[in-house]
Amino acid sequence: MTAEPKRKYTLEEYFELDKNAEGNFEYFDGEIFEMSGVSPEHATIEMNLAEILNPVARKRGCRAFPANLRIKVPVLPTYRYPDLSVAYGETVFVEIQGLQCLVNPILIVEVLSESTEFYDRGEKFRQYKSIESFREYLLVSQTEKIITLFQKHNERFWLQGDYVAGESFHLNTLDFDLTVDEIYQDVEIKPPTYDTHNFK
Repeated sequence: MTAEPKRKYTLEEYFELDKNAEGNFEYFDGEIFEMSGVSPEHATIEMNLAEILNPVARKRGCRAFPANLRIKVPVLPTYRYPDLSVAYGETVFVEIQGLQCLVNPILIVEVLSESTEFYDRGEKFRQYKSIESFREYLLVSQTEKIITLFQKHNERFWLQGDYVAGESFHLNTLDFDLTVDEIYQDVEIKPPTYDTHNFK
């Protein structure tokens, strides 16, 4: 007996679904993935970042956007939903199948989960790099107090810094210092559990 192949969706089918659905969906290589609800830790981290970055962004002539705003990704025939994004100056939108998508983010934030971390650090980051205005990528762990910040050095290289509890870092796009502890305020870290029977 052979397994039935996964159904491949057309872009038109995806756009129609995402336009009319209550939730958010992403499209990759003919497959549709629902952006499911988040954990309390994820939601608190998002709120903390929004409360920290939004007033700073306004002072710098920027705008911060929440997770339900689509971002146009040039290397793809579609868009992505980051957890938070910031655009500088005049925000530019393009309409795709009747949906508004941000074109010029300078900062993109993703809160990592066990199911998305590999994708967020790898393929998704590669896709985001095709955005001309994109300069900084902030990844926030839910399982430990650690921040990874990627900053664009030139067209080929990105610099990486990792920061832990008690440390601070500088966002070049907003010319602003913030601490790891601020981001994790009121967040209860629940480290992943491992089955020790699988280790020899």
